[in-house]
Amino acid sequence: MAFDCAARIPAAPMPLAETIGRTLAQTVTTRQDLPHYASSAMDGWAVSGSGPWVLGKPGQPLAPHHASLIATGGLVPLGADAVLRRESGRIAEDIAGRPMLTLGSEARPGEPRSGQHIRKAGEEAAAGEVLIPAGTVLNPAHIALAAVAGHDELHVFGKPRVTILLTGSEVATSGMPAPGQVRDAFGPQLGTVLAMLGGVPGGQRRIGDSYQEWLTTLSDTGTDPAERPDVVITTGGTGRSGTDHFRNAIAALGGRLLLDGIAMRPGHPAVLAELPDGRFVIGLPGNPLAAMMALITIGAPLIAALGHRPLANLSRVTSATAIDPDPGRTRLMPFRLDNGLASPAHHTGPGMMRGLAWADGVLAVPPRGAQPGDLVPALPLPWTQTLTAAVCGGSNG
Repeated sequence: MAFDCAARIPAAPMPLAETIGRTLAQTVTTRQDLPHYASSAMDGWAVSGSGPWVLGKPGQPLAPHHASLIATGGLVPLGADAVLRRESGRIAEDIAGRPMLTLGSEARPGEPRSGQHIRKAGEEAAAGEVLIPAGTVLNPAHIALAAVAGHDELHVFGKPRVTILLTGSEVATSGMPAPGQVRDAFGPQLGTVLAMLGGVPGGQRRIGDSYQEWLTTLSDTGTDPAERPDVVITTGGTGRSGTDHFRNAIAALGGRLLLDGIAMRPGHPAVLAELPDGRFVIGLPGNPLAAMMALITIGAPLIAALGHRPLANLSRVTSATAIDPDPGRTRLMPFRLDNGLASPAHHTGPGMMRGLAWADGVLAVPPRGAQPGDLVPALPLPWTQTLTAAVCGGSNG
């Protein structure tokens, strides 16, 4: 459902250095031959005809039996037939005292051949040739190729800007938490996880537990259109106690709830909302593992849809053990792979991160449970590719 809620962010031109990792919206062609001039592939001399050669000024047209000094990448002068490597030639004087280029002792048989060590114009690509097709996820080599082809910016699909709102007056951000406090599990890593999912981290804000703080901060993140995020991620406050203000703050700002709770464990209190200005707000539960499970099931599809990415395939792995039924809800269980078999990890309570830290993926155990040998749906983790090697089948369902 989260994937279907979002409209894609429009494509726009961006400077080359900012497009790595983005999806190309318009095909990139070369504006002129690549390379656009004949150049030397070696340090040495551009030569015309057979030697010995009379040395002339670099860059000047060459008459037959003349040569001039040239460096790697240098423009091959008009009239040149080949480039003689520096180690293959030597300079001597003729009887008139003029400097002459002759073949040295290290010259190879037949050197220089016609066209030798000359990079011809257009040998990599002709003007107008397609270099990078639309739909390509751009890597650094693509960017270098676009630059060489004369481009300063590329049209790429948008990526959602995501702001994180960390809540809780009991949260300690450093050191050992005192009794009644908890250490911040989100601040040091959540931005990186969002980037792995295809979002652009737009900073973090921290607030306490009051309704006014929620209302003010959610309102503030939409004040400046240039800095307005596409998605706001909140942590905690999604329950229904007197200190949980997510729903009331969304209602006060004129927003609507798109998803109010999920039939899964952990992470069932997760909420997805939309504000009148188009911002999506994902309310993650306050418990760390529950929050990560909600992020994978709601945040990942939403960010993918906004950023023109497909919905990730739901893989299947073979269960190594029996898992009891839990009627009415799906259980998300971090698992380890051993010889292709998936076993639920230990230490996977809603507030625990130890099991997830060593997991290869997340089992989505259906309400009926599972038996040894059953194929169980599995979700990938943003930071591991192990799951792809164990896939027994997959679908977008």
